[in-house]
Order: sequence, then structure tokens, then C-alpha cells
Amino acid sequence: MKIDTAKFRCRDGQSVTLSDWPTKVDPYHKSKSNYQSLLADQVETLDKLQQMLYAANSHAILLIFQAMDAAGKDGVIRHVMSGINPQGCQVFSFQHPSAQELRHDFLWRCTRDLPERGRIGIFNRSYYEEVLIVRVHPDILNAEGLPDVLGDAETIWQHRYRSIRDLERHLHANGTRIVKFFLHMSKEEQRKRFLDRIEEPEKNWKFSQADIAERGHWDKYMEAYEACLSETSSKHAPWYIVPADDKHNARLIVAQIVVDTIADLGLRYPTSDAARQRELEAIRAVLLKEG
Repeated sequence: MKIDTAKFRCRDGQSVTLSDWPTKVDPYHKSKSNYQSLLADQVETLDKLQQMLYAANSHAILLIFQAMDAAGKDGVIRHVMSGINPQGCQVFSFQHPSAQELRHDFLWRCTRDLPERGRIGIFNRSYYEEVLIVRVHPDILNAEGLPDVLGDAETIWQHRYRSIRDLERHLHANGTRIVKFFLHMSKEEQRKRFLDRIEEPEKNWKFSQADIAERGHWDKYMEAYEACLSETSSKHAPWYIVPADDKHNARLIVAQIVVDTIADLGLRYPTSDAARQRELEAIRAVLLKEG
């Protein structure tokens, strides 16, 4: 099974209108058991690629997940990355900035947690919150204590888009491959998932009054996402708009994109030069002598 992921990728400079992008597509799986089998195959491939990434130690992978509440970010991360060696993977979740973080530039708290070469870094939300939730809730922007010289809000957004593009271009040039996922869920699907969280006791902890309050800003969030996706998708740091109404399908799509991203690096395990081979032969001789 090979998923054509190009259809979900935003082109560089493409103006995004989310109503033109589906929240659901024909399933890539025939049944739940078939989905589990397909995902297991992808996870196994990803595990092998991650080991090679770790051994080569020449590139890092940064996966960024953004979405509305209940779109399935946690589930995607848990299922797709389930077979990865924990030593080679880092997951960071970014919530409302702390007082200390508010005293720094908006990229600071995320850049502290960028993955090292040889590792996969996962951002569950990210610096993109600074042009999403902050755009929907201007009071957060006011709390950041920005200098007046930055100008009005629209100027600030443009400055932030440029800063993000520059950061991602810099990271790419230094070996970090960035892939960004917007899990595109319909408002009706969110309603159903919120009801599930209320009706199933084991999911009650996932739901709060704040979730409903944010749902009331749905249209503003869609506008913020459209601007963000349009301004920051690039050849070296693409956005993928993943249909997320079907959680199983979304996981298969994301897994395929991650597999393709690492495979396209053409990595190989390090080879030993003549001096290293002589060293290994000397060690072999010592070990054989012990026997």
C-alpha cells in the first residue's frame, strides 16, 4: 500500500482556503484489522529508518503538529511513533507560555527543544501558536510586552511569518528536515468527539469548558490557519493538510509522509575506513585469544 501524499502537501506560496481541502477522503484501509496491519508495516519501516538516521548522525527530523481541539494529534503521535526507539525520539508539548517565556522572543521556548542530529523531534503545538491562538486572542499578544516600534497587529503577524520562514530555512540548511502537519477536522466531527468525551467516563478528563469557549472562535481560527499555512509552507518546510475526520486514515497518511521524508535522505550506515578495519581486527584478535 502506497499513499500518494503529494495531494495533501501545500505548494510553496500557495494561497490556502481550507474549505477547498477535504476533511475526509476514501479510506486507505479496508477494515480495522487491515488498518492495524498497514500501520504496523509502516511503523516497522519507520523504526528501521530511524535507526539509520541515528547511526548516520547527519540529519535531524522535526515533526510539527497543529490542529483544533480533538483533531487527534496525541493519537497520531502515539500510534505512528509507537515503534520508535525512545533514545532517538523527543516529544514536546507547548501550552500557554510561562512568565519566563513571555520575557523572551516568541521563538525562544521552542528553539530550546529542537532535535539533535540523529534524532526525531516532535512538537505537539509549537511556535505556530504565536500566529494562531495569539491572533485569535489579542490579549495574549498584549501580555507579551512587545515594543511599540513593531507596529500594529498585522505588521506583527508579517514579522512573525518572516521570522518563522527564516528559522526554518536556517534549520534546513544545517541538516534539520522539517515536516508540518495540520490535522484538518470538520466542525461537525469536533462536535461528535466532544460528545464522546462527555459520554465516556474514561474520556471526561480530556474535556473542559475552555474547549467549548475555543470552539466558539472556530471561524477566526480557520482564518488564522489559512493565513499561517499560506505564509509559511515552503519547499524545505512544507505543510501537509491531513484529512482528520477518519483517525485511522490520518495516521496512515502521516506515517507515510514521515517514512518518505526520512527515506528521501538516502542515508546509509557509517562505513569503516582502512584504519578502523585494522583497529577492529586487532580487537577481534584479542577477543579470540581470550577464548
